Amino acid sequence: MRATADQVAREANVSRVAVSRAFNPNASLKQEKRDRILQIARELNYTPDMAARSLVTRRTHLVGMIVPDVCSPWESAEIDALTTALQAEGFATLLFKAKADFSMDPTLLTYMRGFNPDSVIAFTENIEPDVLSGFLDHAVPIYVIYDDAEQFAGKPSASLYDRLLVRQSDGIGQAVALLQGYGVRRIAYLAGKTQSLANTERQRMITKAMAERGMEPPVIVAGDYTYDTAYRATLDLFRIGEGADAVFASNDVGAFGAIDALRHELGLSVPGDVKVVGFDDIPQSHWKSYNLTTVRIDLEERVRALVRLILMRLKTPDAAPLTETLSTRLVVRGTVG
Repeated sequence: MRATADQVAREANVSRVAVSRAFNPNASLKQEKRDRILQIARELNYTPDMAARSLVTRRTHLVGMIVPDVCSPWESAEIDALTTALQAEGFATLLFKAKADFSMDPTLLTYMRGFNPDSVIAFTENIEPDVLSGFLDHAVPIYVIYDDAEQFAGKPSASLYDRLLVRQSDGIGQAVALLQGYGVRRIAYLAGKTQSLANTERQRMITKAMAERGMEPPVIVAGDYTYDTAYRATLDLFRIGEGADAVFASNDVGAFGAIDALRHELGLSVPGDVKVVGFDDIPQSHWKSYNLTTVRIDLEERVRALVRLILMRLKTPDAAPLTETLSTRLVVRGTVG
């Protein structure tokens, strides 16, 4: 049988409150005492009853994550890092995958409500706050907002939600300046999924940055963030279209597809004939076979900002909308220059 907190307290010669604090990473407790309590708890086969605790604290220590993908390099790395950071703060995670068009099955939202999470991070921008909030009780959702455009502009939300503001324009402006400095005049933007607001803002920011430098708008090449689509689209751009001096891909995986098409199918040199820039700076970007120049989103900073938003909201549940801001920067490697 599983022991009770009272039994652990008696065996460790501490109060029941101390036992509770030992299982809370944020609670004040001397490390020596915490270690002794946890050791006795293991020996007695004791674990906290989270359901009972939630009835008292009105907190479930659950964080919901709504993601568009779990297999792509960026999303999988972010899920891994965020789960690790949340566990260190005493939270468990609930993962919900959106449909291919980024919409969310209402049945899954109903399931989410049944878990009564303390917070929900919506990585898929097309689930509007008014819709998501209708399936939540006390939780305030967090949305990722890109650049200067509020995601839900033109459709005002009456619901409270917090924001992680990602300044994509910083790194994109640096990339355009670098390309122009190397004499690039014609840039092709290899797009991501049309439903992705991150992609929409990247396209808008690169167009704006080029206009500010007196350059013609980018050639827009349809894509979907995948390697194979980027590979085929690059072949079409140069065999059927008029080509480009540079390819600015909406993500690093797309940039990899463009590089391989240019080098292995079209016989062009990167960066000699065509320069390539990616976006995200996933770990594979620095691999020698690609050595990709890319706009970096610092994953560790992004995760820390999301965790701060969760903790601040739980500390001040009635606060006005909370915002954390994250910059981007260009990482220069071998595909430009």
